[in-house]
Amino acid sequence: MLAKIQKWGNSNAIRIPKIVLDEMKIVENDQVEIKVIDGNIVIIPVKKYISLKERMKGYTGDYKCSEWDTGESVGNEIE
Repeated sequence: MLAKIQKWGNSNAIRIPKIVLDEMKIVENDQVEIKVIDGNIVIIPVKKYISLKERMKGYTGDYKCSEWDTGESVGNEIE
């Protein structure tokens, strides 16, 4: 697949075809890291997951599990 470097403001840009983005599981506004390795441009997706430590950072420990009403039965739930 060939692409062309084009002027974009004061920089140059290349369009990445959708098929390549799909294969890399990258979508608009995702962060990527750009490196030059052995004279080649390499685009690396930034990890999209949040670690358990990051998820628990705002947890205060005050959650209390309780029951809740989901309404009347409408099907075969009570068989």
